[in-house]
Amino acid sequence: METLEFQSEARQLLQLMIHSIYSNKDTFLRELVSNASDALDKLRLESFRDKDMQVDVDDLHIVIESDPAEHTLTVRDNGIGMTREDVVRLIGTIAKSGTAEFLKQLKEQQSGGTAATSDLIGQFGIGFYSSFMVADKVTLVTKYPHAEKGVRWESSGESTYTIDDVEDAPQGTSVTLHLKPSDDEDRLPDYTEPAKIREIVKRYSDFITWPVRLGGEEINSRKALWARPASEVTEEEYAEFYRHISHDWNAPLETIRMQAEGTFEYQALLFLPAQAPLDLFMRDAKRGVQLYVKRVFIMDDCAELMPEYLRFVKGVVDAADLSLNVSREILQQDRQIQLMRRRLVKKVLSSIKSLQSSRPEDYAKLWGEVGPALKEGLLSDHDNRDAILEVCSFASTHSTESLTTLAEYVGRMKDGQEHIYFMTGDSRLAVENSPHMEALRAKGFEVLILTDPIDEMWVDSVPAFDGKPLQSVAKGQVDLETDEEKSAAAAKAEEFADLLSWMGSSLEENVKEVRLSTRLTTSPACVVGDAHDITPTLEKMYKAMGQELPKIKRILELNPSHPLVEGLHKAFADGERESLADTAELVYGLALLAEGGELADPSRFVKLVADRVQRTF
Repeated sequence: METLEFQSEARQLLQLMIHSIYSNKDTFLRELVSNASDALDKLRLESFRDKDMQVDVDDLHIVIESDPAEHTLTVRDNGIGMTREDVVRLIGTIAKSGTAEFLKQLKEQQSGGTAATSDLIGQFGIGFYSSFMVADKVTLVTKYPHAEKGVRWESSGESTYTIDDVEDAPQGTSVTLHLKPSDDEDRLPDYTEPAKIREIVKRYSDFITWPVRLGGEEINSRKALWARPASEVTEEEYAEFYRHISHDWNAPLETIRMQAEGTFEYQALLFLPAQAPLDLFMRDAKRGVQLYVKRVFIMDDCAELMPEYLRFVKGVVDAADLSLNVSREILQQDRQIQLMRRRLVKKVLSSIKSLQSSRPEDYAKLWGEVGPALKEGLLSDHDNRDAILEVCSFASTHSTESLTTLAEYVGRMKDGQEHIYFMTGDSRLAVENSPHMEALRAKGFEVLILTDPIDEMWVDSVPAFDGKPLQSVAKGQVDLETDEEKSAAAAKAEEFADLLSWMGSSLEENVKEVRLSTRLTTSPACVVGDAHDITPTLEKMYKAMGQELPKIKRILELNPSHPLVEGLHKAFADGERESLADTAELVYGLALLAEGGELADPSRFVKLVADRVQRTF
């Protein structure tokens, strides 16, 4: 026998579970039955892949045994089991993403005295630890089909556990809980009572594919939830099924059912979350839905059925005509899978669209949770780009409180306005205070404020919405002028032509052109990109990822009505060419700083400013 210490995070979690007060301790049995069901699914799948595995898959089941005399409860399955290494890795440590956040939430709720801590159970696939809410000691015996010996694991939930080999362990896993004494004040019932066991299984695990037996009697209906008529399924049953497959303790925001008949039949039961998964933006995040064939579990997280930008969608797809012995490589080439994927995506997007129109508060909640992920589809899913654009919402200058859809923006466009104006930036404050916004604000044009990192990328790949081109107010030429104003601007440009040419030469290391601006009203200058240049923010993102880009020269625009520019023009006309080089550099530096840019040589800029200030005394 070997005694080992828990990983520090696992030890913290165990202590919190043992000593915290939970509103509903019944959830431990749901977690153990769910783990047993997963083990049976994995064995069935592995038996298809590994023809050398000598196992009986005709009687896969879960057994619950209670012993009132010994005050123990055992959950046993004849599933895949675990090796010794698996036991140490999966139970002795917590190698799941989000553990730190879980512990933080658990401690916060504990210190706050709330009774909702149990709502966190199940979120990170650590259901086994919930056993210590009701047990003083837990004994686990398990055997993997190819292993010569079984493994016994035991712990009282303190700092250590013991692990030992077992010669005659049956295939599968049994978890025996040495229960704490029942206590009505602590809401701790007698979990050896058959009636209590049936109640919990019926409430939480009635949809489990495999038979759950108690005293020789099967106590769950086993009927696949997606195969039952919608009129016979309650919202609570949907919620419990969603919790089972997603490890999210919240109820889903929306339930989506599909049934395709004809030459290719399948059923789908999908869910939109009320809260984004914690790993939504992690590189190794799981995505996809569960794939079944004729009620037989085939694959978890089937990415081939759901694109990455819809990775927050959870659910089940049950196909009637696929081979049971299917691999990811086969799925990638399968026409039926591709057809299902297209239909599932359209159904999800149409469901979000329906939420948008019929339940705007729920839509706003969903968008607030998963909007940035959904916008990734504007880059990757050209076939559904218009449908994605329709369900997107954006901040804009129209309101500081509510978001707007593109359709709503178009409905508010001014007479004669041809473009949908937008600006990307780090924050709303930075965008609203940008010099690029001055003329549009003065003339009453609405501007979309795009501050998600993904916005920097998709705006260049989406040319238009509803026939209206998208136009960045910080790139290219922004045409806001009347014919009369254009005529006056042309005259000004001719008047300033020599100054603009000289400044272009003086600043040629940093800018590709100097021209007069139509977008400035109060600032002296701004820096803009050409229509097809990448933005400075996107350039920073590439550099942060280790991708060095060639230097991108931008355009310096001057406001001819600003006193600084007027003074610069007069001095230039008076022949003060040589002394104005530093002034031109200062104007360029001020324009960079105004948009939140970075100076190439801050110390030189400070010296130029100090020299200018000194001359005023």
